[in-house]
Amino acid sequence: MMTPSTIITGSSALAALKSFHPLIIEGMGAYDPRSPKTVASLLISKIKPRIQSQTKPVILITQGDPLSDSGISRITRLIADDLDIKRGLICLDSFIDSSHCLNADRYSTILELRYSELLEYVDIQKIEFSVDESLRVKNAKKIKVEGKELAEYYRNFALLQEVTKAATKNICGGDITIVHTQVKEEISEFSVTSFYEVGLSLDLYSEVDFV
Repeated sequence: MMTPSTIITGSSALAALKSFHPLIIEGMGAYDPRSPKTVASLLISKIKPRIQSQTKPVILITQGDPLSDSGISRITRLIADDLDIKRGLICLDSFIDSSHCLNADRYSTILELRYSELLEYVDIQKIEFSVDESLRVKNAKKIKVEGKELAEYYRNFALLQEVTKAATKNICGGDITIVHTQVKEEISEFSVTSFYEVGLSLDLYSEVDFV
């Protein structure tokens, strides 16, 4: 595991990121009941053909999940090791969430950026408007089903997720590979992952970017 002193940050990280093809994997957190090894193995079989055709080295971009025995943080470690690729970390600024970056898994991470550093590469007003509209619809449904709204933190993490994908694609010259740990039909409409529909609707990325 690399120590924080070896991780590139700020403008140097942005400059370094341009030389990579970003791989972004999204899915359930520590509550994922599935075997991380089984999920990782299935995803690796889909990812390998895609990244083997890339002319630039691949970097796996993570979004601040703390290390756990299951879920996305464990799955991304397994995939990075199997594919022998380094990782980049994008997390929320401390003024948005004081613990997010502190608890982030930095295994094999070579560059790190904050959410605010990506905003110049996206139309944040358009993304915020669409995320808020999606939240309104999801909350209305969730109240009917469960009698309560989604937790307040959903907005921050939905924005982080969509800005991360849109900005890294723009920074990397239109290159990106996106992978979900679940098939589309199994993604809960009340999950942060489900906000990928916002990105698709805004053409921040397209179906061809997914494997």
